[in-house]
Amino acid sequence: MAFSFPKLSKISILVIALYLSFLDAVSAAPVDNSAETKKNIIFLVGDGLGPSGVNLARAYRQYVDQLPYNDLLELDKYYIGTQGTSSNSSLITDSAAAGTALATGQKTYNGAISVDVDQHALGAVGEALKLQGYTTGLVVTTTVTDATPAVWYSHAISRSSQDLLAEQLVGEIHPLGFVPSLILGGGRGWFYGVNEGGLRKDNRSLIEEVQNNGTWTYIGDRAGFDNLDEGKNVTLPLLGLFDDESYPYRIDRDDEQHPNLVEQTRVALNALSNATRDSEQGFFLLIESSRIDHAGHANDSPAHVHETLEYDETIAEVYKFVQNSDVDTIVIATADHETGGLTLKNTKGSDFSAIVNATHSTEYLADSIVDFDNFTDTDALQEFIRTTIIQDGLGLTNFTEDEVNRIADLVRDDGEVGENTDRGTILSVALSNLTASRAKTNWASTDHTWVDVGLYAFSNAPYLQQKVLNTKDGLAGFHQNTDFSVFIKAITDIDLKDTTEKIADIPLKY
Repeated sequence: MAFSFPKLSKISILVIALYLSFLDAVSAAPVDNSAETKKNIIFLVGDGLGPSGVNLARAYRQYVDQLPYNDLLELDKYYIGTQGTSSNSSLITDSAAAGTALATGQKTYNGAISVDVDQHALGAVGEALKLQGYTTGLVVTTTVTDATPAVWYSHAISRSSQDLLAEQLVGEIHPLGFVPSLILGGGRGWFYGVNEGGLRKDNRSLIEEVQNNGTWTYIGDRAGFDNLDEGKNVTLPLLGLFDDESYPYRIDRDDEQHPNLVEQTRVALNALSNATRDSEQGFFLLIESSRIDHAGHANDSPAHVHETLEYDETIAEVYKFVQNSDVDTIVIATADHETGGLTLKNTKGSDFSAIVNATHSTEYLADSIVDFDNFTDTDALQEFIRTTIIQDGLGLTNFTEDEVNRIADLVRDDGEVGENTDRGTILSVALSNLTASRAKTNWASTDHTWVDVGLYAFSNAPYLQQKVLNTKDGLAGFHQNTDFSVFIKAITDIDLKDTTEKIADIPLKY
């Protein structure tokens, strides 16, 4: 029998018509397009955070805190649409190409840092705003020279050129001088030489250089961070590097050594607000929750949840700042891509116990196995895996001896793991799978996917709120990642073409 649509009542038709008229009115409503009004622009990136990652964090929080099923994350309150993430070279982007699209409005090849497909530098939003008098900054939990922070202020043919990007960030070889006035995150290794334990092959100490020439205020430890007094005691430009590479995962991190993302954000917001108090223009701040992506690559459900919840707490911190600010401020949050292909198969709340009981990331636990000092003693190794790794670290009790043996088999006598000892190794993923199989958080990949990601926005200024919610000229509904720079141009009148001309001679490789 053929399927037929049910008849709609006259009332239903009227309701639908009124709703469609409302949507039309929102899209077509006039907005204040003034680009001259002083503004703050805050852009947040949950690196690798897809829709299912948000879902998992929400459900986990409801379970742990015994909240009702309709309790929302802070992020949920500001959802306005979705964003496509493909690059010029692949449906599946990397952070460099995705970030370049966001920062410059042009799609490019994977690995490119704000250069086009012909490897020419493209003017970025951060640089264009700097030229207009905005004070700019960045806050991350990975290296400050990593792809997502780098694309807004620097340029390279390859994202691997982090030593080059470090020089550009502090203004040593940038045609505009230093562009960000505040830099907080990891990656200290790219600022000093290999002879001193750093990562720079040229053995330069950029930290000493910028301190000696009086350009930057530098801090490198928790005590120095605390002396900033939540941003009230900051002299710009400020360079704060609190780890040689990425920060430890939130689940592993000691706040006495590393400032968390919320604390860093608070410092940045207060410092930039104070610095622009008497300025004609406001500030632009990039905030990245960097390690959600790394947890996705490792398929590490507990680490992923904790990173996402820290990101959500950061959104709440930003909202509090915006509500108390007398400057028109627009906040936009998204992801550059999804990582891991997370699928949620949980059927009951108790499935979350496999995540709740974890005390460390699988990266931390894999490193612990590699550091174990008695690989030749099979019994000792298996007992270490059984108790320290699975029971204490993963928090699992319902495991089998076959699972213990499979983990032990991945470890060679010389202590190496598989063919790769970097993050996201076979061992780390194998440990993650022990949790995922019990929590029913199924991962399809250890790489990126091309799933559309969420767009979120809010403002304390009605005209900016109305502007961003416009489906045509704003960001509501579905948009490509290239549309962000178009929106910023609409509210600030930046000139990316002029910016591109001004930075055309920037070195793109060594």
